[in-house]
Amino acid sequence: MKKKILTLVMITILALGLLTGCGNSDKVKNGQATNMVCIALQPSAAFIPMMITRQTGDLEKALKEQGVSVVWYDFESGPPMNTSIGKGETDLCLYGDVPTVSAIEQGCVREVVGITAQAADSYAIVVLKDSPIRSAADLKGKRVATNMGSTGHNMVDKYLSTAGLTFSDIELVSATPADMPYLLRNGQVDAISLWEPSITKLVDAGDCRILAQGSDCGLEGTNTIIGRKDYCETNPKVVETVLKEYKKAADNINNTSDETWKYVADYLGLDVSQVKSMLPKYNFTVKISQKDIDSLNDTIDFLAKIGKLDKKYDITNYCNSNYYDGTY
Repeated sequence: MKKKILTLVMITILALGLLTGCGNSDKVKNGQATNMVCIALQPSAAFIPMMITRQTGDLEKALKEQGVSVVWYDFESGPPMNTSIGKGETDLCLYGDVPTVSAIEQGCVREVVGITAQAADSYAIVVLKDSPIRSAADLKGKRVATNMGSTGHNMVDKYLSTAGLTFSDIELVSATPADMPYLLRNGQVDAISLWEPSITKLVDAGDCRILAQGSDCGLEGTNTIIGRKDYCETNPKVVETVLKEYKKAADNINNTSDETWKYVADYLGLDVSQVKSMLPKYNFTVKISQKDIDSLNDTIDFLAKIGKLDKKYDITNYCNSNYYDGTY
């Protein structure tokens, strides 16, 4: 309940007219280290290790030794997180690939400090179980719903290309993840492209099946941790500790307690068995690789192609792997 209230409070504050431009944080002054880190989180399975370390209190314990406290901010999606980090209200945000490249393109000084997960198969195109659609070629002339400008949108583009098709060969329908299942089940669209945990919910309901996953069409599904550059440069030890605790939770995920799994499941709106069934789709890597950089640049290319970015740029210039050496 506290999480939901905080989310609503944050959305209400943003809706009252706070500007989205870059702001100066009161937590970083004259290059002095802070005694606080504000972390923005959203309900995606790509961030399960952060949910674990939050519930266990391990991150708070590790940072307490440095005299640093943790403040958690919960959001439903990436755009309001972009607003919060832009104003200096949050210091570290956990993102999917589209919000990552959009956050940096907006002009505020931010950097990618880590990779939460590579998760190609956490994205999928879903059809009804008895649908005659069995391949990318079968989508020609069909109605396909996705959230425009999302990774799901990118996946439609990539999957169509495996059959030599383009967006002009289908009728693309704009829809939110919440509306897509209704549109599919009521015959208003023939396929939907979305991500976890929605995919697991649809398949487990018994009336839907996966047509294709990200790995079927070259989609990488890179998720990141973004930081405000001024905060990270002033507080490198804090950033290092956050990344180490994330990796530690990821590496020990099979030893997670039942109580913690219940917390994670509630946070994601699933039951525990569903959460555990999704885990093989995620590679919680943390350290930035060239593969991650290439994946994010691919996302930039796609967003520029569909007019969602004003200009292309190379995300290599905004990735900083110096905060974490891969150990803990």
